[in-house]
Amino acid sequence: MGELAVRTQDLSRTYGSTIAVNALNLAVPTGSVFGLIGPNGAGKSTAIRLLLGLLKPSSGCASVLGFDTMTEADRIRERSGAVLDFCSLYDHLSALENLEFYGRIWRISATDRRARARELLGRLGLWERRGELVHGWSRDLRQRLCIARSIFHRPSILFLDEPTAGLDPLAAAAVQRDLAEAAAAEAMTVVLTTTNLAQAETLCTHVAVMNRGVLLAGGPIGEICSYGARPRLEIVGRGFTDEVVTLLARRPEIAAISRLDNGLALDLIGNVDTAPLVSLLVESSADVEEVKKNRVSLQAAFMTLVQQSRRLEELS
Repeated sequence: MGELAVRTQDLSRTYGSTIAVNALNLAVPTGSVFGLIGPNGAGKSTAIRLLLGLLKPSSGCASVLGFDTMTEADRIRERSGAVLDFCSLYDHLSALENLEFYGRIWRISATDRRARARELLGRLGLWERRGELVHGWSRDLRQRLCIARSIFHRPSILFLDEPTAGLDPLAAAAVQRDLAEAAAAEAMTVVLTTTNLAQAETLCTHVAVMNRGVLLAGGPIGEICSYGARPRLEIVGRGFTDEVVTLLARRPEIAAISRLDNGLALDLIGNVDTAPLVSLLVESSADVEEVKKNRVSLQAAFMTLVQQSRRLEELS
């Protein structure tokens, strides 16, 4: 594992008898888009606030960009951008004036403020509306401006708490696209929370699955997806004799083979290259009409992890 932007060690936060975050151990690689995923009440938002130093842990510790969240929170926030659950903008100012004001707070020169505002508003599709007062703007436009404001000072890390919550599907897709482009263009680490697993699968390079304050699994998204059912290759056609099935069964990338009414289903060990398998069938004189590869989804992995967690709770 390369350099880490965030590291936590047994990080916990309680509210009376309620455990919001329970012994959380995270390792967020620098430059990654890291998703904290889980249902409402999983402890994701609390974790973000602990990392920003807005909450003190009940036990454990954490560091962000090498700074301790307990003793060096100001230094973390100087180098961070954040869009939390409530995005406040100055409604009586225009989009450009909102960014200008924020730039002055960060003591960015007038020349650099103008250049940076044009860059970000252009990238996020807001340049033509730069002179409009943001009062009355739709939620997705406000969210785009909040993202622009949060990265205006070129932070090393960006924290986002449910960045597309409450948006309709088209608006959410637009904000999601903007986030992906911003993360790539700014070369920063992004830590976001979401209940939207499809969004996490599109945006994130790494994820941590949380439920009831507990980390169930964390790592590269491909690794996490391996917790779900195996990927499957369905082959429609004719001529799949016992001899052909025996040849396939010898292949190390195949975990199991089952017959379908119109073909075969191959359960694969990981997301392997399936072209050689199809070639083997053709060379064996089987008539292949259609090939469908069903990739394991993050949702399937998430459901598997949560169900396993619940079974363990019931047994304890």
